[in-house]
Amino acid sequence: MRNITLILLLLLPLLAGAQSNDNALNKGHALLIHLSYGGHSPGGDLAKRFGSAFGVGTGFDFITSESNWIAGLDFSYYFGSNVKEDVLASLRTPEGFVIGNNRTYSDIRLRMRGFYAGGHIGKLFGLGFANPRSGIRLTLGAGLLQHKVRIQDDPQSAVPQLSGDYKKGYDRLANGLAFTEFIGYQVLSIDGRINFYAGLEFTQGLAMSRRDYDFDTRTKDETKRLDLLYGLKAGWILPIYFGKGADERFY
Repeated sequence: MRNITLILLLLLPLLAGAQSNDNALNKGHALLIHLSYGGHSPGGDLAKRFGSAFGVGTGFDFITSESNWIAGLDFSYYFGSNVKEDVLASLRTPEGFVIGNNRTYSDIRLRMRGFYAGGHIGKLFGLGFANPRSGIRLTLGAGLLQHKVRIQDDPQSAVPQLSGDYKKGYDRLANGLAFTEFIGYQVLSIDGRINFYAGLEFTQGLAMSRRDYDFDTRTKDETKRLDLLYGLKAGWILPIYFGKGADERFY
């Protein structure tokens, strides 16, 4: 890990200022379309229900020409296979199995699914290299965080209690207002060939159950949740430059 960090530190000046600004192709305002991937660990109430998860996302930013102010929208889809809360406990035999309608064991699997959708504002802080469009990226955002337990059926041994809308009584669907913060490094190269960002992302969700009744507990969950996510996120950027100081260019 120490060697990787050292290599990254040595590469930053090269990525940020490998060419002269006289021939820079990254001038002007820009629309940044991005695709992202990350790994996240849960905290707070979310850690009681799920383990680590991955996220894929997309979105876009508008970045100003002079001061590198950022405003944008983003969407992330979360998925994982570590579900700590056994929502099917009431359907299991003493040995831990679920019996299907053909009287055989049903291979029901539980998965984590969720998403975050919201907007953000922030700024790109240059580090004094020859390229002012690369540096520390800091954004703050707000939006909607939602998650649930995905109940994956066994097609060979269906379970009547989990057919159709009955699944909703077990899936623990929850959502609510969320806040997110990102700090990392962003590169918009002078020649337009290398454009990416990578860093740490933190999310705090104020969620509540959106189901009227949980079949396994025979109650309505009225808990006010604090769902936390934190992890690493990296994205590839497609920049479109326009406005003063730039001819319209597509990459």
